[in-house]
Amino acid sequence: MVRKQDTPLPPYFNLDPKAAAAKLGEPIDTARFAKAAAFAGRGRDDLAKRGYAPDGRKRLRKFSTWEICRYLIPVAPAHLRRVLNKHPDLPQGEGHAGAKWFSLEEVLRLRDHFAEEGVSTKEYRPYRPEGLPAKVVAVANFKGGVGKTSTAAHLAMSAALDGYKVLVIDLDSQGSMTSILGGQVADEWQTVFPLLARDYARHLQQENSVREAAGAPPAPLDETLTEALDLSLQDVVQNTHWPNIDLIGAQLNLYWAEFQIPVWRMGLKSWPLWDALTAGLEEGGALDEYDIVLLDTPPALGYLTINALAAADILLVPLGASFLEFDSTGRFFDMLYSTFASIEEGENGARRRAGLPEMKFEWDVVRAVITRFDAAQQTDLANVIQAYFGDMMNAYRQEYTALVGQAGESVSGIYEADYRNFNRETYTRGREAFDRTYAEFKELLIGSWWRDAQMAEADRTKEAEHGTAQTA
Repeated sequence: MVRKQDTPLPPYFNLDPKAAAAKLGEPIDTARFAKAAAFAGRGRDDLAKRGYAPDGRKRLRKFSTWEICRYLIPVAPAHLRRVLNKHPDLPQGEGHAGAKWFSLEEVLRLRDHFAEEGVSTKEYRPYRPEGLPAKVVAVANFKGGVGKTSTAAHLAMSAALDGYKVLVIDLDSQGSMTSILGGQVADEWQTVFPLLARDYARHLQQENSVREAAGAPPAPLDETLTEALDLSLQDVVQNTHWPNIDLIGAQLNLYWAEFQIPVWRMGLKSWPLWDALTAGLEEGGALDEYDIVLLDTPPALGYLTINALAAADILLVPLGASFLEFDSTGRFFDMLYSTFASIEEGENGARRRAGLPEMKFEWDVVRAVITRFDAAQQTDLANVIQAYFGDMMNAYRQEYTALVGQAGESVSGIYEADYRNFNRETYTRGREAFDRTYAEFKELLIGSWWRDAQMAEADRTKEAEHGTAQTA
C-alpha cells in the first residue's frame, strides 16, 4: 500500500521569528529615504531616456505616406504624390517615391495646402468655430492607476495629429505627463504654482486698495508673491517635441501648493481660490492661442484638482471595469457634488446679500471612460457600470493592447511608436484603442463648440433686434 503524501502547508505557516528578524536589516532612519529617492531618481532618468535621442532630448518620429493617407489627411496616396509633383514648394519628404517620410510640421503644412486647395466636402482641418475660446478639458479621478495620464497624453497626441493646437498642463507633482512629453522642470516656478500665486497676489493688491481707502494698514506681500506678480503664462509654458503641443510641466515641489493655497485663503477669505487657474489661462491668452487646454490632475481632490475642475468645460473620468474603481468613482462624484455645492452655497449667500447675481458651476459635458478593458474578463461588470452611470458614460471601452504596453516601457505614447517595430495588425489594433476614444472625445468637443456657436448667434440676433427696436 502506497501512502498518500500530505498536502504541503501554505507558505505562511511555521515561519521562524529569529530567521525573519535576521532578514530585516538595521532600522530605517530618514536618511535612508533620501538614498532610496536618489537611486530611484537615477533609475527614473535612465528609463525615461529610452524614448530620447542620443543628445538627451525627445524627438518625434516621422510619418510615412501610408500613415498620412490612412490616419492624418483624407487623400489617396496616388493623389498625394500627384500634388507633391505639381507643387515642388510643398514638403517632399525623405526617401523614395513609394515610401516617403514626413515630419509632423511637414504634415501640418500639407494639411493647410489641402484645406485651401482640396475638395470642399472633406475635413482637412478639424472643426473650431471662429471667435470662440479654446475648450478646457480636465482628466480626473481621485483613485490612482485608472489611466488618467495615459488617457490625457493620448488625447493630446490624437488632437495634435488631427491638427489642433494643444496646451497640456501637468498638475500632478509626480510629473508623469511631463516625462511623457519630455519636459524639463527645475522647480515649482516652472509649474502652475506662480500662476496661482500671481492670482492671489493680485487679489491681495485689490484688498490693500480697499484697506488704504479705509485708512487700514495693508496686508504684506512677501517675496514669493512679489516675484509671482512679474510672471505670466508665457513664462511657464515650454515647447515639446510635438510642434503643436506645448506644456506646463510639474515636479515634486508643486505639491507645496496644496499647503500654501489654504494658508493664502485664510489670509484673504474673499479670494476665490478655485478660479486662480482659470484667471491665469484667460489673462495669459491661452484660450485664444490654443484649441484645447488639457489638464492632467493628481489622484486626489485637492486644491489643484479643484482648480482644474473649476476651469474645465469638459470633464473626463477614467476608471477600470472593477468593483473597487466603480465604487471609488461613485465616491469621487459624491465629493465633487459636496465640494462645489458647498462653494456655491457659501458664495451665493454673500452675493444675495450684496444684490449680485448668483454663481453656478457648470460643465458642457461629463463622461466616465472605461480604460484598460479586457473584454474576456470584464464585459459583465462593464455593462453593470454602464447601466448605473447611464448617459455619463462613454460608449467605447478602451482596450489594453500589446502596443500600449510596449510604448509605455519607453515612456512614449502609442502615436510615437514606429509601426515598423510591430506587425501591421498589432499596430492597427493598438492604435484603434485610442483612435476610438479620441473619436468620442472629439464628438463631445465639436458638439460643445457647435452649441456655443448657436447660442452666440442667437445672442447676436437678439441684440440686433433690440437695437433695431430702439432705433425705431
